[in-house]
Amino acid sequence: MNLPIGKLKHDFLKELLPTSNSSANVVVGPQIGEDAAVIELGDNYLVATSDPITFATEDIGWYVVCVNSNDIAAMGAVPKWLLATLLLPEDATTPAMVRDIMGQIRQACAAFDIALCGGHTEITPAVTQPVVIGQMMGVTHKDALFTSADTCVGDALILTKGLGIEATAIIARECEAQVREKYDIRFLEQAKNYLMDPGISVLKDAQIAIATGGVHAMHDVTEGGVSTAASELATAAELGVVVYSDKLLGSPILYSDITRTLCDMFGLNPLGVISSGAMLIASEPEKGEMICQVLSKAGISADIIGKFLPPEHGLWLEDATGTQQPLPVFETDEIAKLL
Repeated sequence: MNLPIGKLKHDFLKELLPTSNSSANVVVGPQIGEDAAVIELGDNYLVATSDPITFATEDIGWYVVCVNSNDIAAMGAVPKWLLATLLLPEDATTPAMVRDIMGQIRQACAAFDIALCGGHTEITPAVTQPVVIGQMMGVTHKDALFTSADTCVGDALILTKGLGIEATAIIARECEAQVREKYDIRFLEQAKNYLMDPGISVLKDAQIAIATGGVHAMHDVTEGGVSTAASELATAAELGVVVYSDKLLGSPILYSDITRTLCDMFGLNPLGVISSGAMLIASEPEKGEMICQVLSKAGISADIIGKFLPPEHGLWLEDATGTQQPLPVFETDEIAKLL
């Protein structure tokens, strides 16, 4: 039986991961729901991650820097160094294409004060479109590390920016002709610009939340969308969670009209579309509203969308009437239906 497109199913992935760290220096090893590895390095921690860009083709260099730096930020660290591997398709790669991708990487690194310090480039028949893989490293003090496992029972679950930010940009860019048939150029350009505004970086989100206080854990929202990310965060902490669907699907703040229009147009479930640019934050319950207010004052939309429960309560999606259904986990991102 062939496996579906997207991340490996959690149960299968658990079989593949080591049950213990092979080195005493590894503070956080490979675990479901953790955004990066953490390695003891003197008085600090080295935080390291790796992520590919496989859905997008336009502005792929900007994506790879943002997506990898988000993983570092979610651990409370400062992203510092990037290695990038470019796998480029045979008979479809031009010098202009390569210059464009590398220019995007350099521009994004400059914007976020990250050093491009190495990598690999290769033209190969193994891919049919450009694939860029990033390896990002950052540092944090030992007392400033956040892990998903630190989430506590009763914590508020906060979402920043909203559903489908990255998906909106990808749909507008990769399905431009179809969108043009139904909507005007202003709508199309606004959707494309979701890459920059509200943007797919969560560095600022993380920094503001940490400075406000009360944060226990953070998790970057990527493939599988907000619903899957909430499940991953709860799984890492071995807790239950309830997510309020009306706070997401009924909110013009967290579910924009543009994203709603594109999801409806292509029949995509917004809870399961790739959503880089959004961050889940687990906070002390009494600090949740304050964190949202401070983020909002900084121009970053945020709201409490759920709470964490003892593990025996399970993982639930709850509507405005209090009716619950199992929290959906999207093994294949909804956007794969288009690409």
